[in-house]
Amino acid sequence: MEESTGETLDGILKQLLAAIPEVKSTAIVSVEGLPIASALPQGVDETRIAAMTAAILSLGERAAHEMGKGELEQIMVKGSDGYLLVLAAGPNAVLVVSTTPDVRLGLIFLDCKRTTEKIAKLI
Repeated sequence: MEESTGETLDGILKQLLAAIPEVKSTAIVSVEGLPIASALPQGVDETRIAAMTAAILSLGERAAHEMGKGELEQIMVKGSDGYLLVLAAGPNAVLVVSTTPDVRLGLIFLDCKRTTEKIAKLI
């Protein structure tokens, strides 16, 4: 198990932040909407972010099911100031990533996939 190598959820989030400068904040939340770990800006309520993420996730899962798209893997929200990505991290958690608008999406999706695989092993 990854835990024996000293890898923690907080450490995984810090690695993602360090690897891609366009990633501004990140969190791991349970599918029930509870915060598990986060690296969010000062003043951002992690409990509120977790609850909103669970709502987005629930709607995305229902829409994917209704449209016959299989299991939900990711949700991307594009705003004028960047992207919000919600990615499945095993059956019990999701990774939430906030980026600047100039992020290279191919790179971020690749790094996020690796990150979600690490998270799934720990949760």
